[in-house]
Amino acid sequence: MIVIMTVRIAGFPELTRENYQAEGLSFGAFLGGLWAVACGALEVPYSQTLRSTRMVRSLLPAWSEEPIGLAPVQRSYVADDGFPAELSVNWSGRRPELRMLFDSLGHRVFPDEPADALATLFTPETGRSSPAPVWHAIAWRPPARVVHKTYFGLYEWPEAERLAAVGEAMARLDLTAAWDDARTRVEAFDGRREVEFFAVDLLDGRDARVKIYYRNHDADLAEVARVAAVARNHNAAAATAAYRALTGERAAAGQAALTCLAFRSGVASAVESTTYLRLSTLTATDQEAVDRTSALLSSEGVDPGRFRALSAAVAPRSLAHSTGVLELVSFRAAGRPGDVTTYFRFPVFDLS
Repeated sequence: MIVIMTVRIAGFPELTRENYQAEGLSFGAFLGGLWAVACGALEVPYSQTLRSTRMVRSLLPAWSEEPIGLAPVQRSYVADDGFPAELSVNWSGRRPELRMLFDSLGHRVFPDEPADALATLFTPETGRSSPAPVWHAIAWRPPARVVHKTYFGLYEWPEAERLAAVGEAMARLDLTAAWDDARTRVEAFDGRREVEFFAVDLLDGRDARVKIYYRNHDADLAEVARVAAVARNHNAAAATAAYRALTGERAAAGQAALTCLAFRSGVASAVESTTYLRLSTLTATDQEAVDRTSALLSSEGVDPGRFRALSAAVAPRSLAHSTGVLELVSFRAAGRPGDVTTYFRFPVFDLS
């Protein structure tokens, strides 16, 4: 069953938002079901779908065994309604990469992982005002192995405290020169932005990619493009064309566009950048968001058929009458065709 509610968004006609009727299901069962649905839309073989769904459920935090209620017991920053997880797909390469991001909500998830060496830098043990919320993600490009990603949320701290924690983490990783270069260049630009996340992609503990996320406030595409161009490996023309495709040729970047700068050891600057546009603030419906993203994928040489199938499969009703399911779309202009990632949010809790 589906619960229907009305949403009013400034500048757009009144829309109908439908919530999944997930009350009583465990979070794990709900998320495992969505993962399996996504695998089906992506044409993953049944045996791999079954194994990967079991894997996902086994990696979720302890809260995944709890039943879903009408409102979040502990509200998460992942989604506007407080739901603690999202699903995303990266479309580069021969096979799409399926990902699930989730808030740990204070639970330990992956013991003895390489990020543990940095974790205390984001806690009161090292002088922080509060523990940083920790998010995790699992990324799987079948049939390869799973990659773990860890995110430290800095959004609850004053800006000076965020920068101090990031500076100490980058020093420990011998990336101070790269961070100083990127920060100095970003701070020279006009506009208002803040560091919101520090993240590590964990491969084998030796080859880790560090990412720092900026949230841009009231930015236009020109400003977003300038921040993205701080990265060494960045095709500015391709990036601008992608942004324009997603915004419908408008100059606005939508609400709170994100910029992710990636760093690797041995390089004295940011190596890549990814820009995230919030399509729920740039389109009238999810269908419009899907259509624009499909056009971008086609221009990147990716058949959008599976993306369209996935979007329809995870939405609680017709995309033409909903908004906020396809919440974010990101683009990385670093030489890999089709490096587009689509982020899906699941309307579970009532926003009213």
